[in-house]
Amino acid sequence: MRMGVLNRIRVHLKVLRKARRNRGDLLGWLVRRPQLLVAQGTYESLLILMGRMPAELKTLAVAKAAMVVNCEFCLDIGAEIARTEGIPDEKLQALLTYADSPVLSDDEKLVVEFAAAVSASPALVSDDLRSRLEARFARSQIAELAAEVAWENQRARLNQALAVRPSGFSDGSYCLVAEPARN
Repeated sequence: MRMGVLNRIRVHLKVLRKARRNRGDLLGWLVRRPQLLVAQGTYESLLILMGRMPAELKTLAVAKAAMVVNCEFCLDIGAEIARTEGIPDEKLQALLTYADSPVLSDDEKLVVEFAAAVSASPALVSDDLRSRLEARFARSQIAELAAEVAWENQRARLNQALAVRPSGFSDGSYCLVAEPARN
C-alpha cells in the first residue's frame, strides 16, 4: 500500500510538470482567497495519500466523473494521469460504453458505473449499485472511492465556474471526451 501511495505522488508530480499552457488559471483565482487555496491543496493531498482502493480503479472512476460533468481541464489532466499510471488508451476509450466493454474488468465497470451515478444531476446511487459495491469492496474502499468521485465533481464545477482551461497535458495523445448530454 505504501508503494502505491508513493507512486501516486510521483505520477501527479510528473503530470503537473507537463502543463504546456494556462498554468496559472486556477491559481490566479485561488491566491485571492488563501483559505480556499489551502483547503483545496490539503484535500487534494489527502486524496493522493489514501491507498485502500487500487489507484487504477480510482483513476478510471475520476475520469468517468470528468466525462459526465464535462470539465475540459479535468478531461485533459485525467487522461494524462491515467496514461502515466499505465492505464492503456483502450480503457479510457471504453469509458464511453463501459457496461458492454470487453476491455474493462468487472471491478472497473462497477466503479465507473458508480462514478457515473454520483456525477449525474441529480446524483442517484441505487440500492442495487450500493449493494454490489459492498459485496465487492470494504467500506473504507467505498468511502475512499466516493470521496475521489465527489471531489472530482467539486473540482470540475470550480474549474468551470472560474473558466480554467485545459493545460495541454494530453497534447498529441488520446484525450478523454465529454459524455453526450442526456435529456
